[in-house]
Amino acid sequence: MATIINIQDIKSIIKDIDIVTAIEQGFIQYSNGNTVVPPVGELLFEKPKGEAHIKYGYIKNDDYYVIKIASGFYDNPKLGIPSSQGLMLLFNQKTGQSVAVLLDEGYLTDIRTAAAGAVVAKYFAPKNIKAIGIIGTGIQARLQLQYLQQYTSCKTVWVWGRNTEKVHTYISEMDKQYDFHIAVDPKEVAKNCNLIITTTPSASPLLMTQDIQRGTHITAVGSDTEDKQELDSELLRNADVIIADSISQSKTRGEIYQARKAGAITNEEILEFGLAIQDSSLQRTNDKQITVADLTGVAVQDIMIAKAVYTNYIKK
Repeated sequence: MATIINIQDIKSIIKDIDIVTAIEQGFIQYSNGNTVVPPVGELLFEKPKGEAHIKYGYIKNDDYYVIKIASGFYDNPKLGIPSSQGLMLLFNQKTGQSVAVLLDEGYLTDIRTAAAGAVVAKYFAPKNIKAIGIIGTGIQARLQLQYLQQYTSCKTVWVWGRNTEKVHTYISEMDKQYDFHIAVDPKEVAKNCNLIITTTPSASPLLMTQDIQRGTHITAVGSDTEDKQELDSELLRNADVIIADSISQSKTRGEIYQARKAGAITNEEILEFGLAIQDSSLQRTNDKQITVADLTGVAVQDIMIAKAVYTNYIKK
């Protein structure tokens, strides 16, 4: 019988796991061709607005394979329910038997996304971060900033969100160690920050190329379907380095998909993250470069975090 791990146990276990290192190793396995990760399954809803993603795969010669279902329904907070929901299923790779059901309610997807942002910052953030920009006020706006602290001591943060009330709520709920500034628009974030993280489900660009300073790094995590876009395509054209968590996945979703569709970039200009981790010549080489990382979320992240939670759970 499969082990059922509830959300309370998952949150307790996560505290004892080095998720950032696990996610980094997963990207390496993925880019080195040691994984089987099929295209994303997807359901899009209109009334109410929402989406469900099915991501699945396995690392070759490993013990398990993983199927993850994660959803985002944006009116949920009005009902007192988190917008993120979902679960992860762990199976024996040799027999197909069900091993564990992780009732994480979308929590592990949120954590592994934030951990990926931290790994990106490790290799692509400017050495001298003068201020951090956060576009959005949701779960990723919180977690990305928290996980980023592993790689920077910068506490100056500029935040922008469409809803002013949510911006104030975001600031009030975050750690008091940060020096927060409220931006009137994304342009003001770009003016003051050289590390920016975009976390919204926007369908039209929020950051424009003319507003970005030399030396800025941008990690885009909000655009994970074919109809979302947070970055002006010209911004990617002018970037010195463009990173995809998955080149194959970027052909159907995300900022790279939008820029390629607009004719702003070509396939040859895109680097895959797992390869860049292993080759310093592919990483940021100076603080004048503009770098962009497009994180659409890859199943190998779900594999790594689900395995880590399960193996730590059975040790207890």
